[in-house]
Amino acid sequence: MNLHEIYTPITATPFKRSESYIEILPHEALRPYIRCFWGSPRPYEQKKTDRPEQQLIVPDTCMDLIFTANYTDNRIDSGFCGMDDRTFQEELVQPRIEKTSVFAIRFYAWGAVLFADDSLCDVKNARIDAGRHFYELKKELENRIFDAETIEERIAVTESYLLGHIRKDRENRLFMETAAQILMDRGKRNMADLAGELHVSTRQIERIFRENMGISPKKFSSLVRYQYLWQDILFWSRCNVQDAVYRYGYADQAHLLNDFKRFHGMTPGEARQYALRDVAFLQEKPGEI
Repeated sequence: MNLHEIYTPITATPFKRSESYIEILPHEALRPYIRCFWGSPRPYEQKKTDRPEQQLIVPDTCMDLIFTANYTDNRIDSGFCGMDDRTFQEELVQPRIEKTSVFAIRFYAWGAVLFADDSLCDVKNARIDAGRHFYELKKELENRIFDAETIEERIAVTESYLLGHIRKDRENRLFMETAAQILMDRGKRNMADLAGELHVSTRQIERIFRENMGISPKKFSSLVRYQYLWQDILFWSRCNVQDAVYRYGYADQAHLLNDFKRFHGMTPGEARQYALRDVAFLQEKPGEI
């Protein structure tokens, strides 16, 4: 089963478009593994301001390999961001004026391991050098990404490499079956019951999830449930709290709201308003979350 066909996670600002950020879908053959490529369309001047811009980061159940080119200092840095289970504010402005650009690969939760050098057991909430788990990829792509002028050129270079380096031998059948069940059940499935259906131990599922995602299956389930709820809040204009409590298996309304705020840092209404800042014609309606 292609998991990307049943699950499409989003960020806190899925409609964001600017000189520093756009998202582009990958080649069809890479879509089962990569949610999107993102970054600046081309190099731009980034200026210091008195009020640095803050970007809200929420758990999108993805992992990002990020290349940051600094044309003022003639260098490129690359880092890997593992899956987050927290929310935080990230400062976007550099400390001085410089010509820069960013290019990133956003992997699905199950996709990054197929391009990594080894297991991803230590990447939860990690911000580490890309070479730690993607040494060959970093070595092959860094300079070519730096030399490319536009995001389209960078995507072409990157896709050419990735299409020839999908490690299908690293794909674990039990891991993929378990992930598929979690996604289809929208994060509501009890792990002990699921392990019984798959005729394996919960300890075995825990181990393969930590190796392939860096988090436990229970945590992944919680994040998947949050993601489905977040998409209902954002795209379903008449999302009702009580309906959502039943749909996603929360104990009550307080449980749902507290869980959402834990992962998003805002109430559902505040989160929707934040995401729709640039979409003026969509407005909140009384009594809706």
